[in-house]
Amino acid sequence: MLNVLINGCNGKMGQEVAKRIKETEDIETLCGVDKIDTGDNPFPVFEKVEDINLIPDCIIDFSIPKATLKILDFSKKNKIPIVIATTGFSEDEDKIITEVSKEIPVFKSANMSYEINLMAKIVADISKNLSDSDIEIIETHHNRKIDSPSGTALILADSINEALDGKMNYEYDRHSKRERRSKNEIGIHSIRGGTEVGKHSVIFFGQNESFEITHNVISRSVFADGAIKAAKFLVNKDAGSYNMNDLFI
Repeated sequence: MLNVLINGCNGKMGQEVAKRIKETEDIETLCGVDKIDTGDNPFPVFEKVEDINLIPDCIIDFSIPKATLKILDFSKKNKIPIVIATTGFSEDEDKIITEVSKEIPVFKSANMSYEINLMAKIVADISKNLSDSDIEIIETHHNRKIDSPSGTALILADSINEALDGKMNYEYDRHSKRERRSKNEIGIHSIRGGTEVGKHSVIFFGQNESFEITHNVISRSVFADGAIKAAKFLVNKDAGSYNMNDLFI
């Protein structure tokens, strides 16, 4: 039996992970961490990382960067593999995560959906054949999402940029610019509203035609299922950095 600690257990995704774990064989939620204990969870919830007195087999983190770094330190000290599904890290915070991965197994992905990672591979291949196109990415999320652009939008942009030999620049805001669009830019646009779980579109604009690929998430369960698969994959792995490519290849 795989015992898991959920960091951010009372958030939307934390609750979804707990729900999916309950419905999945050979895995249980040992405990959770959240700044507020609602009292509704069937497992112990610690309001502070310092108060944790149970040692899980793996940690699943759906929180905010500040909370991730706290549980990451706990994970490092106790040699516990950790799945990081939180987004919005700064460059310095990403460096800290990379350093910790030299000591423990760290699985990190801005999107735990298999299909969105498949989409990243597809748009990378397409970009090679449509290298003269103007490429734009549009991402839509609910009105409570904090970071912008989404980590998934950056996954897609990075995949395209890598396929095009790193020559592309990212343009997040044309409001202050009074010039023509550069051929070497990827426009990235964020829309926030309502309860949209997550929608990402990559559009290739050519001469007199356009080509668009869209991925739309209907339920958060796809992210929870991906995180659970990642946790099962990560246990007993050597120290290092892992991502969705390692899980599904």
